[in-house]
Amino acid sequence: MKKLISLMLALALPLSITACNSTSIPASTTAAAVEETTAAESVEASEEETTEAATTAEETTKAETTKAEETTKAEETTTTAAITVEETKAAEETTEAESASEENKIIDFTEKKAEKTVALPEWDPSSKAMQSLVEFVSASVDENSKSYIPVKDRIAVFDMDGTLTCETFFTYYDTCMFISYCLEDHPEKVSDDLKQAALELKPGYTAGEALARKFAKAYAGMTVKELYDYAVEFGQKKTPSFNNMRYLDGFYLPMVEVVKYLYDNDYTIYVVSGTERTTTRAIVANSPISEYVSPSHVIGTEFEVKVKGNEEVPSNMDFKYKNGDELVLTGGFIQKNLNANKTIWIEREIGQYPVLAFGNSGSDTSMMNYALDERNPYPAQAYMVVADDDVREWGTQKWDEKSADYEKQGYIPISMKNDFVNIYPEGITRADVQYHEPEVKATVTETAAETTAETQKAA
Repeated sequence: MKKLISLMLALALPLSITACNSTSIPASTTAAAVEETTAAESVEASEEETTEAATTAEETTKAETTKAEETTKAEETTTTAAITVEETKAAEETTEAESASEENKIIDFTEKKAEKTVALPEWDPSSKAMQSLVEFVSASVDENSKSYIPVKDRIAVFDMDGTLTCETFFTYYDTCMFISYCLEDHPEKVSDDLKQAALELKPGYTAGEALARKFAKAYAGMTVKELYDYAVEFGQKKTPSFNNMRYLDGFYLPMVEVVKYLYDNDYTIYVVSGTERTTTRAIVANSPISEYVSPSHVIGTEFEVKVKGNEEVPSNMDFKYKNGDELVLTGGFIQKNLNANKTIWIEREIGQYPVLAFGNSGSDTSMMNYALDERNPYPAQAYMVVADDDVREWGTQKWDEKSADYEKQGYIPISMKNDFVNIYPEGITRADVQYHEPEVKATVTETAAETTAETQKAA
């Protein structure tokens, strides 16, 4: 632009000088003629001629001055037009550059990562657990970080009951489902001793292998799909421990955010639960985390399954599946997915160390320790949810005691009371009474009582 303006001025300068010279030449010629005439002619004639010549010279000067001004204006107009064109072109180039810049921003990989690293609004901003998780994940997705973890190795494992969803009795999903199945929905399909077992379940019961074996017996004869469908059907029932909560509504909002946050940062999510696998799949598939956890990424307690019609055949090698065959539960039990079993089944089904692990109880510590094992080739962290909220939840754990214990073991504790802004969706509140005796038919109670008496007599 500067070069163009300098060129225009250079061209305009000679033309201005020419215009000035044209104005002075007629004036000097007329003066010479006047002096010659004064010597040869009379004063009067000379004055008249001089007047006429002067008039002519003045008119000529005005004309040429006007012409020079018009020329100068024309040149200025041309220069202005050139400048305007140049400015317009420059403006267009700037706009194009800005547009290109915006396009680059849209596809910029660094900014796309930043978009994924979002805040977790259901967590208190001062939460040290949340802050540590965000720092860990941010480093794990940064290719320039020493803590970078390739996408294929970003494995996160979650316990379900008490970690992702409510487990405080009377809301522990698979236990309450067993009670409902035996005493309310299908008492005709189960034995009297199972009815009695269901009646005896009170707050403080032990959710161990012995009880899981009874669960397996209760569902004997059901196809895998029938068990799945019943788990979904049961989930529509409302728990008496909370107001406005179905069993399927028990997911903790902050933990749902964590699952989504990890998924958005290219983590593969596994649910590793003590609940039977098919039941866990049904719960997850009908939950707020359904988009982030596939059925193949659910690991749970295992009940024996065979092809229908071959339940009594000892080995699955002795028969073959045919088109239209049904897979049924035999009532047999394989393993309860707690303690070391969680570690074993993570190794068998995932085949590598997870880098993030989330749990809530001692039965999850094996899974935590497996993630933190010093042989893990990547950085890892383990988190424990502490049920210390006795206002919005039925938590009874003491924060000072549990957090100190978990920190000593290398885990990062999460306080439901202080770290969770909300626990459940709006409208769900803790009921006045936690436990309600199940409503069962008199005949069921009488039969169960008789069974108990006979058992005690035999003993």
